[in-house]
Amino acid sequence: MKKLFLAAAIACVSHAPLVAQAPDSARWQRQARNVTIVRDDWGIPHVFGRTDADAVFGLMYAQAEDDFSRVETNFLTALGRLAEAEGESRVWQDLRMRLFIDPDSLRALYRASPPWLKALMNAWADGLNFYLSRHPEVRPRVLTRFEPWMALSFSEGSIGGDIERVDLRQLEAFYGSQTGAGSQEPGASPEEQGDRGEETGLADVEPSGSNGIAIGPSLTAGRHAMLLINPHTSFFFRAEVQVVSGQGLDAYGAVTWGQFFVYQGFNERIGWMHTSSGVDNIDEYLETVTPRGGRARYRYGNADLPVGASPITIRYRAASGLAERRFTVYRTRHGPVVRRAGDRWVSVRLMNDPLHALIQSYSRTKARDYRAFRRVLDLHTNSSNNTIFASADGDIAYFHANFIPRRDTAFDWTKPVDGSDPATDWHGVLSVDETPRLLDPASGWLYNSNNAPWWAAGPDSPRREDFPIYVETGGESARGRHAERVLAAARAFTLDSLVAAAYDSYLPWFERTIPALAGAWDASPAGDPLKAKVADQIALLRAWDLRWSAASVPTSLAVFWGETISRRVGRDARGAGLPVEDYVATRAPAGALLDALSAASDTLAAAFGSWRTPWGDINRFQRLTGDIVQPFNDSGPSIPVAFTSAVWGSLASFGARAWPGTRRWYGTSGNSFVAAVEFGDSVRARAVTAGGESGHPATPHFNDQASRYATGALREVYFYRAQLRGHTEREYHPGQ
Repeated sequence: MKKLFLAAAIACVSHAPLVAQAPDSARWQRQARNVTIVRDDWGIPHVFGRTDADAVFGLMYAQAEDDFSRVETNFLTALGRLAEAEGESRVWQDLRMRLFIDPDSLRALYRASPPWLKALMNAWADGLNFYLSRHPEVRPRVLTRFEPWMALSFSEGSIGGDIERVDLRQLEAFYGSQTGAGSQEPGASPEEQGDRGEETGLADVEPSGSNGIAIGPSLTAGRHAMLLINPHTSFFFRAEVQVVSGQGLDAYGAVTWGQFFVYQGFNERIGWMHTSSGVDNIDEYLETVTPRGGRARYRYGNADLPVGASPITIRYRAASGLAERRFTVYRTRHGPVVRRAGDRWVSVRLMNDPLHALIQSYSRTKARDYRAFRRVLDLHTNSSNNTIFASADGDIAYFHANFIPRRDTAFDWTKPVDGSDPATDWHGVLSVDETPRLLDPASGWLYNSNNAPWWAAGPDSPRREDFPIYVETGGESARGRHAERVLAAARAFTLDSLVAAAYDSYLPWFERTIPALAGAWDASPAGDPLKAKVADQIALLRAWDLRWSAASVPTSLAVFWGETISRRVGRDARGAGLPVEDYVATRAPAGALLDALSAASDTLAAAFGSWRTPWGDINRFQRLTGDIVQPFNDSGPSIPVAFTSAVWGSLASFGARAWPGTRRWYGTSGNSFVAAVEFGDSVRARAVTAGGESGHPATPHFNDQASRYATGALREVYFYRAQLRGHTEREYHPGQ
């Protein structure tokens, strides 16, 4: 039920700055003296600590300096407390999180943690709390004090965890009718309420994954292994950092705001890049539930087992203070109940092992060779990601998703299975050796771009038939074909040529679709008015080299046509079981292809005055404020971006669209942190971050990397202390 707190004191406490107790303050200041933060001329923090815990303390202080709002928001999300800051609209998101994250359980895990990890979690909280104590002008929305156990709530660095596959509308439909604590009457199913969504017709949506490429010594000019780190995420989700300790920590790369481990990056000896996987490792179970003796029971084998029921209270910000909603949530042996399907309840099972996930996330940053990195994978808690690896020893490797339950292949695990059948139980997880993987393939290269691993190393790729079908549900993509094309033709890679490969401008989605469009024009009658209307456009597209550039008119025309035809034939493509690209190239009616080109031309002309508008006049990067949800304005400063959405097969990805009140398209996702790394006797790297390191618009590092980002002009990484000489903007201890 909804219950309003009239205690204004609670609201005041949630906004009050942290007042440190004297023992805390003295302890924090002592630890701060063990830490040095060096800000380079791009504002990037290089954190040096005497111990790992000291380095973590400094890292969290530096993150809070750069963007405390994002640190706090990530942990409000992870703890299921976002509604306390943003209101009732976030209640269902918080409830979904709280089905899996329980503060009391996390506290118990913290108490049971190994001493070395507990020291890191203590340092994590201390670094953030020390920052708040020294910056009373910073007003947290909710989290005025961080506790060490909270680090366990966000222990894996993916932008969207497995939990986000639980549909919020269906969760609300199931639990939304509860009127008080102890209610035993979940809500109606979505089928009973009606579908509140509206299909767009698009079969291909903006890819949200990443590119990882590893090149073996046989294909590099210096005979050293190389690694491309190219996550495609929402902008400003991660910071670029270096964190170093006297206990062997020396990691550089992208850290998700609020976490104390480098998620995608490198140390002097190895590098790692994670890409989203098409693995099927989350399962839904259809539960047959019946009331008995005043309590719900569910069928499992020949037994009727009691459905677990427990209370969860979600607080949310209201006009008069903090209000709350109380829920009774249900669980079976398979996991929490999240929706209804007909007359059965649906529970969900997924990996939920925050302690080992945090151990794995941190430990891989300290691995020094393939064997050590491989041992860390035996924890099996990097559930949603594939991993591309390269090392100074010359090894390159591909590891498939690190958590794959062992299941009976007689069942279709892409659909809910019968929870009453014990044969649908999980039987442990597949070992690393039982999953698709590669080590030093004969091809000399390997990659992943969120496509299936069956193309990861050309002819040396893993074979689909050697593995259970559930290890991968995806196929090939335009971006995957593009990567293979670039890698198969390359020799004697250097850092320059690896960067050039990462920004290769070819758009393979149009390789077959443009000829289909031109063929439709050729086949149309000479007197057809539509043929005359698009004649110039067809001529321009015929002559196009299928490469993006800021000055390219064909890029604009092709992208607008591709979007239009995808919307119009998306449902038909799904019905035929084909990607939109294949459907457009082989089955779309000629009239539909030409009419979509005409409509795209009209859209361009209406928005920009002519369909002959260069791509860079449309596709823009803009960063005006430090808001987590960025505003866009055509009258504000912006810069052209030449590369396109990954939908069209662009390896460099820029997910952009028009926003309310804008004609131009502004990007919010795609290339974020990009690094090219060469290993050897020493490590060399170049990198760029979307916009800049700082979230504060008044600082010089809020948007100082924007032009480099938009053109792919990666800057030198200062990995060694000696490289920072002449490139140091500030050197200080936390709290100074």
